[in-house]
Amino acid sequence: MNRNELLSRVFQHSSKDWDIIIIGGGATGAGIALDAASRGYDTLLLEQEDFGKGTSSRSTKLIHGGVRYLAQGNISLVLEALMERGLILKNAPHLTFNQQFLVPVYSAWEVLKYTAGLKFYDLLAGKLSLGKSSFIGRDEVLHRMPNLKPEGLKGGVIYHDGQFDDSRLLISIIRLAIEKGCIALNYCKVTHLLKDNNGILNGVVSIEGKTGKELRLGAKVVINATGVFSDEVLRMDMPVINRTIRPSQGIHIVLKREFLDGDTAIMIPKTDDGRVLFIIPWYGQLVAGTTDTPVDDAGLEPKALEHEINFILNTAGRYLIKAPERKDILTVFAGLRPLIARPDDPSSTRELSRSHRISISESGLLSVEGGKWTTYRRMAQDALDRAIKRGMLEKKACVTHSLSITGENNHIDKNDRLRIYGNNMDAIRLLTNEGNGKTIHPLLPYTEAEIIWICRNEMPVKVEDILARRTRALFLNARASIEMAPVVASIMAEEMGFDAEWKKRQVEEYGELVKNYIV
Repeated sequence: MNRNELLSRVFQHSSKDWDIIIIGGGATGAGIALDAASRGYDTLLLEQEDFGKGTSSRSTKLIHGGVRYLAQGNISLVLEALMERGLILKNAPHLTFNQQFLVPVYSAWEVLKYTAGLKFYDLLAGKLSLGKSSFIGRDEVLHRMPNLKPEGLKGGVIYHDGQFDDSRLLISIIRLAIEKGCIALNYCKVTHLLKDNNGILNGVVSIEGKTGKELRLGAKVVINATGVFSDEVLRMDMPVINRTIRPSQGIHIVLKREFLDGDTAIMIPKTDDGRVLFIIPWYGQLVAGTTDTPVDDAGLEPKALEHEINFILNTAGRYLIKAPERKDILTVFAGLRPLIARPDDPSSTRELSRSHRISISESGLLSVEGGKWTTYRRMAQDALDRAIKRGMLEKKACVTHSLSITGENNHIDKNDRLRIYGNNMDAIRLLTNEGNGKTIHPLLPYTEAEIIWICRNEMPVKVEDILARRTRALFLNARASIEMAPVVASIMAEEMGFDAEWKKRQVEEYGELVKNYIV
């Protein structure tokens, strides 16, 4: 996966028409790229920043059916998500886990309500269930979770859902799409849509970020998979449109594991803002969130608001013996959900659907809007099937239902830290044995060998790409990641031919970026 080689191939064949050009390199765009390439379509993906820079690296780290949507009565979404949850855990075992959750209950009514609800959740999952839910008594709850406040506790309901590493899964999908023949480029911003004399869409104009060169690229089908930025692309097609996306901001805080013993996560089913709150073990830390704050404008670096931070701290503090404080936060990160707007554009986003919608404009722009990480594969399948149905593409069958994202060997040791690289673990071990096994920071696990391998194989352009998304250093400990930045910049410069000025500028830029992640 060499960016220069991929870019050279695009420049050499700039006059050709692609079957499909995908705008957007998040979960939706990557999923479509993999589906399209594995069906045999000539596919190009263009991402304005780095792959997963936005929403797709800032999730709650859950592959789940959505207990909250079950409570809302959205059975069809839950069924679809539970099916897709099972497929992701089967096809990407190097980055996914069966995570046990506990719902603490404080009344007989809650015991009945949550036990019955989660049994129904199990029933909907059918053969793809990750484990049966069950009620356990107060003593058993406190034995498993001694950090939980005992006052008023009646017991807890245990259930199972999926956990994952969002941006690492995204990179795995991109890598596999490229292996299947797709060309995927980060830092290539689409600035215009091209149309023929009849007003039918037939390509895009893109600016390559490193060189500033303009690319005019033809395509049979152009797919808008830009998430919260979907309306920006729609306005390239039609300057005046009704709003289709209503962004909602959700934040998470990352805490040390000392606040919650054991490997079981907590799900708090009812909070002041009407959402559920999760406290989840993740890579040796805890991720707590999320919030629901309507925002008017989408940005690449949304910032957590004070009231959101306080909400998570206060809610967690009601349930934990040791209440977390601001000084305990290792990282805070914010992401934007691309919720499908109602026609009346309400101020509240809490009840807006996480379903996806596929639309085709008069000019032929195919847009995939809404959705969630768990259903990325199904969204891709639906998008391409829709294009086929409209006669925009030759009919070819979807094969991603059983396509292994890990590689040929699906038997990954869950206890091996290098499992996140799938079948490339041995290549990193080889680099380690060649004298590159030094850990870069004592508070984070990443080694020089990993950074070298990432530089050679995963298309990073900036220090941020490695510290935020190829590794998860920024999301696990923001301050420690700043201290890693000079070493990472030096390795990148050595591997990719950058000079001392580039290293200095990258470290400074990263330091500015991280200010948004530190409380």
